[in-house]
Amino acid sequence: MIDKIKLVLALLLVAAGIAAFYLLSDHALVLRVLAVLGGIIAAVVVMWTTPMGKTAFTFSKESAAETRKVVWPNRKETIQTTLAVFAFVVVMGIFLWIVDTLWSLGVKFLMG
Repeated sequence: MIDKIKLVLALLLVAAGIAAFYLLSDHALVLRVLAVLGGIIAAVVVMWTTPMGKTAFTFSKESAAETRKVVWPNRKETIQTTLAVFAFVVVMGIFLWIVDTLWSLGVKFLMG
C-alpha cells in the first residue's frame, strides 16, 4: 500500500511541476522550466524508492547496455537499404495500380 502512495505522490509531484510552469507565467522562462524539472526530479527520487521504480531503473540500465551491443549499419549499407525500400515501394505501387485498374475495368464490364 505504501508503494502505491509513493507512486501517486510521484505523479502529483510531476503535476505540481507542470502546474508551477503555468502559475509562474509572469516569471522568466528559465524559472518556469526549472520548476518543471524540479517536479520531475523529485518524482524520480520518490519513484526510485519503490520496487516498481527500481525495476524500471534496472530495465533502463540493461536497455542501454543492450544498445551498446548493437552493430549499427554504416553509411553505405544504410543507403543501399533505403534504395531497396524505395524500389520495392515503387514496384508495389505500380502493381497495385495495375490491379486496381483491372478491377475497375472488370466492375465496369459487369455493371454495363
